[in-house]
Amino acid sequence: MTASGLDETTVRVDLAERSYDIIIGENLLAQAGRHLASVLARPRVAIITDSTVAALHLTQLQESLDAAGIQNDVIIIPAGEGSKNFTQLQAVLDQLLELRIERRDTIVALGGGVVGDLAGFAAAILRRGVDFIQIPTTLLSQVDSSVGGKTAVNVSQGKNLVGAFYQPRLVLADVSALSTLPERELRAGYGEVVKYGLIDDFAFFEWLEGNGPHMLDGVPSALAHAVAVSCRSKAAIVARDERESGDRALLNLGHTFAHALEAEAGYDGRLLHGEAVAIGLDMAFTLSSQLGLCPSQDSARVRRHLERMGLPVSASQMGLGTLTADVMLGHMRQDKKVSQGQLTFILAKGIGQSFITNDVSEDAVKEMLQAALQTKPASTRS
Repeated sequence: MTASGLDETTVRVDLAERSYDIIIGENLLAQAGRHLASVLARPRVAIITDSTVAALHLTQLQESLDAAGIQNDVIIIPAGEGSKNFTQLQAVLDQLLELRIERRDTIVALGGGVVGDLAGFAAAILRRGVDFIQIPTTLLSQVDSSVGGKTAVNVSQGKNLVGAFYQPRLVLADVSALSTLPERELRAGYGEVVKYGLIDDFAFFEWLEGNGPHMLDGVPSALAHAVAVSCRSKAAIVARDERESGDRALLNLGHTFAHALEAEAGYDGRLLHGEAVAIGLDMAFTLSSQLGLCPSQDSARVRRHLERMGLPVSASQMGLGTLTADVMLGHMRQDKKVSQGQLTFILAKGIGQSFITNDVSEDAVKEMLQAALQTKPASTRS
């Protein structure tokens, strides 16, 4: 139990010899040395973080590592999605080699999804594989990108198209770190949280309808519960399908649309990943409803909840008002789930009843996109 009285929760990701724990709680950065010492091959780490996170959390992490006798060096990258590219990856690898990071050393990713993806990919390819640990500091990374071993960089053709499946040795999800997030970042992370309720957990969606506002108010118990439920859901799916050959694609509910929106925005800060996911979730349920798969009241309920939580449900809300259906489809054809030229979609028979299908006509998708991209919702994000 932490000093605040909030119990730590441990979620196990069961992958045989690659299994690891996700530890969720408060003030974990201050206890990081103790937690890391139990999994390090030797007491030396290289911390990769970004300029924003370093100013907020790096000192506390280093003090904890120093107290545990763990040698640590630091690499700081520029904050933002623009750092998730080959140029920055090369710069990080050069610094790791200059530090003489060896195979028995460990890379620690301290930050959000960009840092976690970049550091994890660097760990996967440095000396053909170096251990790494995730310490996610955003809601989005705590519930999604830090868990499951997906690492990647973006390229001009799209998001996360070059990367590797490479599991961490440990994930420390300190919900206290979320108190430093800008409100917009916290809301964007919520887009990934609600996804888990929509995939296969109607009870969690109902809990979020009542408790989502408490999360955005920063209530630690609400945040810890949501992170734990989300991580359990993802851990169970990853254990069944580590390399996304089947069920793991369910975790991409809304993401085929979201990644296309992000590609169009050019990762320029207009559209955060979780905001794109929220729009994508609305599009997935709208398409499901229009195809007669999902009750229209469920689609409307999803949209109401997203709007209530201050998330966008329209591309026009995010400065993409000139986007066309044909351009969206062009981006979507670069999606990682495309098989033999056929788009794969995650659709829903209702809230908590998502499924994977390749049996969707492009004409139906185009019709939905044309309507969605022309429609401005009644309420907009402030």
